[in-house]
Amino acid sequence: MATPRNDGIRPTGDRVREALFNALHSRGAVEGATVLDLFAGTGALGIEALSRGASHAVFVECSRTHAALVEANLATCGFSDRAAVVVADARTWLAANPGPWDLALLDPPY
Repeated sequence: MATPRNDGIRPTGDRVREALFNALHSRGAVEGATVLDLFAGTGALGIEALSRGASHAVFVECSRTHAALVEANLATCGFSDRAAVVVADARTWLAANPGPWDLALLDPPY
């Protein structure tokens, strides 16, 4: 997956992502799920969910540059048809779009 250089984005590390999704998968929380990835960054968390069988994911990212990166990563992974990318502040967007979501993933900046 593509990541931007030197702009402060901090994708969730591979080990952390793998541990998180192994735990979620063992509980049956991913397969067929509708996923919300807030503060999406590169889209790594939502894309991992799609790769593990989630049916659809919505990625919310306030940076247009990062949202374009999410779209590129979705296309590279072949998941564009199972995803939507929204450019918006995550808190504001969530207040207006409460779901329902089967799984919400958040990895906000520090």
